[in-house]
Amino acid sequence: MPMPESLDLQNLDAAARQVVQQLLEKIAQQTALAQQHATVIERQAGELKHKTALLDKLTYEMAVLKRLKFAAKTEALNAGQASLLQESLEEDLQAVGEEIEQLRTPAERAQRRQPKRLPLPEHLPRQEFIHEPESTECCGQPMTRMGEEASEKLDYQPGVFTVHRHVRSKWVCACCSTLRQQPVDAHIIDKGLATTGLLAHVLVAKYADHLPLYRQEGIYARAGVPLSRSTLAQWVGSCGVQLQPLVDALRLAVLGHRVIHADETPVQMLKPASQRNGKTHRAYLWAYTPSQHEELKAVVYNFCESRAGSHAKAFLENWQGTLVVDDYSGYKQLMGERITEAGCWAHARRKFFELHAASKSQIAQQALLLIGELYELERQGQNVDTDERLRIRQQQSRPIIDKLYNWLTEHRPKVPEGSATAKAMDYSLRRWPALTLFLGDAQVPIDNNWVENQIRPVAMARS
Repeated sequence: MPMPESLDLQNLDAAARQVVQQLLEKIAQQTALAQQHATVIERQAGELKHKTALLDKLTYEMAVLKRLKFAAKTEALNAGQASLLQESLEEDLQAVGEEIEQLRTPAERAQRRQPKRLPLPEHLPRQEFIHEPESTECCGQPMTRMGEEASEKLDYQPGVFTVHRHVRSKWVCACCSTLRQQPVDAHIIDKGLATTGLLAHVLVAKYADHLPLYRQEGIYARAGVPLSRSTLAQWVGSCGVQLQPLVDALRLAVLGHRVIHADETPVQMLKPASQRNGKTHRAYLWAYTPSQHEELKAVVYNFCESRAGSHAKAFLENWQGTLVVDDYSGYKQLMGERITEAGCWAHARRKFFELHAASKSQIAQQALLLIGELYELERQGQNVDTDERLRIRQQQSRPIIDKLYNWLTEHRPKVPEGSATAKAMDYSLRRWPALTLFLGDAQVPIDNNWVENQIRPVAMARS
């Protein structure tokens, strides 16, 4: 500590100089102690800030986990769950209605207005049953028929099997011994037992209706036809080989578009017996489909044993265009001169939705409102032509995008590093060029929900 200029130690006696020296030493000690305290306070303030951000992060993650376990797993009610709830509700309403109907008097039943029933489809085959009285004579003479009443009931016979017996006659010439016989038509499985209709039913039941082969085995056994699971598996494998040219043609049709969606979902795979260790292996089903704004509504599924980005690179070999994906790192190696990345606003919105659902964050709510305005404009441009959709995006969506960007850059410095709010905001800011690509191209969708809807049945069947 510098010595005061007005203090002259030379003019003071020894005792005074000693006292002043002691005071100066104490001042220096107190100054050093104060500096140490300031350093400790600064360090503790940093630790407190870090622990506060960590506490907010853990609180957010805990709320997300609780919502995943006890609440709806998506921003809206899942379509499959809604269907199941609706079925249960209708079953309960019907049961209550039947009980109430039994308590009504005949007069009340006659007065009750019956709902209008839609007629049964005309293309269904009809089997007619004639019901006549046991006697059509009265007062000793025949009665006169004055009309009839007809009603239709819908019937169903599950698992009705029929056998196609093909007889090919042999004709031989008595002169030259020439033998003639109609050749066997081509079959999906050479010398196989199943017709194309049965093979198609097994495939549709397995992959569209998500009925595993062991369940189908039980269904067919109840119908009186024992078909082992191994036989059904062989049929499925043979059909897969025969359908490969169709898959290749479908892949070329999808890659013929310049805007493609891509996404992947995990599936469990049972390895061959020689590689089994008692557990299944996590594989992935990759899905590729043209933009939702294209006329072709097709999807190609590519089964791979891992989630490595090399699988997507191999599938999209030599393709160039715009790829709509999420932020999975496996797609990053694809982006370059040939492929341009388009971001998904549904994923960006989901970050803020989870934040708002966990902590009722006002920042997240403001972001959700602005993103909601974007989606409202997209709904308006859903069924219009390309030029009109581009006009809506340029004139109405772009100002909202600019407002959202300015809002994010203004509030981001005010948010603690490492917090859930910071991560939600950084996700959008980091992917901003990809998220705003749809503004200049009417064929680029605003999100990747189109392909996610194509793989949702696989996820529903998995659960």
